[in-house]
Amino acid sequence: MSDHAPHPLFRYRWLIFSVLALAYFFVYFHRLSLSVVADTLVDDFNTTAGTMGLLGSIYFYCYAAMQLPAGLLSDSVGPRRTVTFFLIAGAVGSILFGLAPTIEIAFVGRILVGLGVSMVFIPTMKILSQWFYPHEFATMTGILNAVGGVGVLAATWLLAIMTGSFGWRLSFELIGGCTFVLVFLLWVIVRDRPQDNGWPSIEDLDNRAGSVDLSVQTIGLWAGLKKVFSHPRFWPLALWFFFDNGIFFGFGGLWGGPYLMHVYGLSRNTAGSVLSMIAWGMIFGSPLMGFFSDRVVKSRKIPIVMCSTLLVLLITGLYLCPTGLPLPLLYVVFFVFAVCAAAIVAIGFTSAKELFPVNMAGTSVGMVNLFPFIGGAVYMPLLGALLDAYPASPSGVYSTEGYTRMLLVLLISALIALGCALMIKETHIRRQSSPGRG
Repeated sequence: MSDHAPHPLFRYRWLIFSVLALAYFFVYFHRLSLSVVADTLVDDFNTTAGTMGLLGSIYFYCYAAMQLPAGLLSDSVGPRRTVTFFLIAGAVGSILFGLAPTIEIAFVGRILVGLGVSMVFIPTMKILSQWFYPHEFATMTGILNAVGGVGVLAATWLLAIMTGSFGWRLSFELIGGCTFVLVFLLWVIVRDRPQDNGWPSIEDLDNRAGSVDLSVQTIGLWAGLKKVFSHPRFWPLALWFFFDNGIFFGFGGLWGGPYLMHVYGLSRNTAGSVLSMIAWGMIFGSPLMGFFSDRVVKSRKIPIVMCSTLLVLLITGLYLCPTGLPLPLLYVVFFVFAVCAAAIVAIGFTSAKELFPVNMAGTSVGMVNLFPFIGGAVYMPLLGALLDAYPASPSGVYSTEGYTRMLLVLLISALIALGCALMIKETHIRRQSSPGRG
């Protein structure tokens, strides 16, 4: 039976995907939401910029810490239960953050948000692996990543509009209320696998020869963890994630804005406009990368190597010419940067899923998803320390020399990421089984 068959499974899976994608929208929304209201929070809580930076970074620490439990819980107790329970915590955290009378309570709310949304991506990957064919998985992951890009836009301009209209407190309370509605939809609509609705598995419907193992047998928590970490092909992919996302979070997520303002002299609004190309790169690049991998080259490794190579060339250009690019070209640079450093991760997660049996999809993707956030946690302060090593102006503007050294470190990191990409195992089934066919 093909994808166009009238079986209700093929329609219902899109309803499931829509609900999960909406949950993933809130993951990226909360990830960047404090950037819009940070100055207001400093005044309202009578605190410092350093404390506010810690309040923002607590999300990343919670997210990284929960990737191991996310994978293990998805493979043991089930992804639907995992994402539903933890999103309740995220909803409570958002409302508590909006009600917080002190900075200490705001930290508690932010921790609950970080813990809650950290359990969305891995369970979603697990569920998609049961409802979609292997040759569709990269495309669906790309679309999901594009929804994350929409969340980036919403965390900036939409939250700014809401804050101007309702104030930041009511805005976060409304977001928490919407999350509770989403929790209800998740529990009512989402199912871990077609068999939970009394339907055959998607592979049974298709009846393909040589399909991947879709056994629903669960695997023990520590047995799955041991199998992932002992797999030699896991480490090149994990290290690629570390360096690639270290570059993305460190430069695109933090120091890209100061670079544009300090080196190019752009205003805050203009720099923000250039940085918005990161969101557009994710929105358009993620599904494009998925389609390219699934339908064009039928490969996971080729798109990763191509994007890693292009990222090296892009950063080389910035390093050799750190100050002389025209403004229109900067828009192009940051768009391509987002495609090569952020959109491509959809293919990386697909490769991580395909390295192991489908009953380990949660554990394998959860383990590899730990490395991007470790990369961000390492590179953000590392690049800041590099800038601090060179004298800044009295107004706090970092020197061009400091940014040039930063770009050199990014270039070396991109070269290492490329080396890791070349060692990644090809996991696309058709290319493995029939390397001579297109």
